[in-house]
Amino acid sequence: MTATERRVPVGVAVTAVLALTLTACAKGEDGSSAAVGTGPAATAASVQPGGAGCTLAQTGYTKMDLRSAKIGFSQSEKEANPFRIAETQSIKEEAAKLGVPAANLLVTNAQSDLNKQVSDIKSMLDQGARALIVAPLNSDGLQPALDAAKAKKVPVITIDRKVTSKPCTDYLTFIGSDFVRQGERAADQMIRVTGGTAKVAILLGSSGNNVTTDRTKGFKDKVAGSSGISIVAEQTGEFDRSKGQTVMEQLLQSHPDLTAVYAENDEMGIGAVNAIKAAGKKPGEDIKIVSIDGTRNAVKLITEGSYNAVVESNPRFGQLAFQTLQRFLDGQPIPPNVIISDDEYDETNAASKLANSY
Repeated sequence: MTATERRVPVGVAVTAVLALTLTACAKGEDGSSAAVGTGPAATAASVQPGGAGCTLAQTGYTKMDLRSAKIGFSQSEKEANPFRIAETQSIKEEAAKLGVPAANLLVTNAQSDLNKQVSDIKSMLDQGARALIVAPLNSDGLQPALDAAKAKKVPVITIDRKVTSKPCTDYLTFIGSDFVRQGERAADQMIRVTGGTAKVAILLGSSGNNVTTDRTKGFKDKVAGSSGISIVAEQTGEFDRSKGQTVMEQLLQSHPDLTAVYAENDEMGIGAVNAIKAAGKKPGEDIKIVSIDGTRNAVKLITEGSYNAVVESNPRFGQLAFQTLQRFLDGQPIPPNVIISDDEYDETNAASKLANSY
């Protein structure tokens, strides 16, 4: 049974899942040097039920041709993180494939500033955006922007982080990973690579969004069933490599008997690797490391023995986001949540799947 088959919930219509599943993009020819964003696109593993689905008629929005309409994409964080780079590139590439003129794709970056993201979205609406794809910075705080889009009858798709607003009322749908399940899978890997005995530090993501909350819950709930695993510390590294390194340096001093790290993204995990090396220990051996994302740097570290496992969080939403918008404009019902399928990397497959990383 594949990971995707395990994750499709009982009762979800097979036809609904297939209708929102896309053909994966071609992999780079040279696995070691494929450009960021060229791996498989995000595909729908399941469609979470929640009523009959949202339709164009139900919202009263206007049908349009995506190829001639202005489309806005609001990125939440600076593109120093490979996830954000690949995510933005995926949106741009899919728009180009659909024939959207470059001038019609409005792209903004909030630089991790919630007020700026609200302002960015309102600015794109003022510039005539007819549809929006938004990567929210936080789960709360975007309501003023969503209200502005609703007032202009502009559909909004959120990707990679959920908002606490109401689907089909404040926004159309969420497309992204099952973050609780990601935490559970990371825990499974942690139990495997440590043999079920470890003193673990958790490098938490940024506060205020469901990704951090869910990845923490999934991991903690799963390791609670393993008596040999104890969580001795948890501290935020804000999804940032340098902050992750600083936090790890502190944790190594306060917990010299630490034997494992769960980083809630690869950037913090790589920061932990740097701190562990600086402390004269061997990452991947003396201290096991499991993280979430699937970046090229982290997967490559697995092949070098300095990292143990990575649960993927696929950032290539372009294809699925535009297809979902098109289905909505065609009058077909859109579910409140479209959950994508994520891969996994460890010592058995990291080398062969390196081209899929970003």
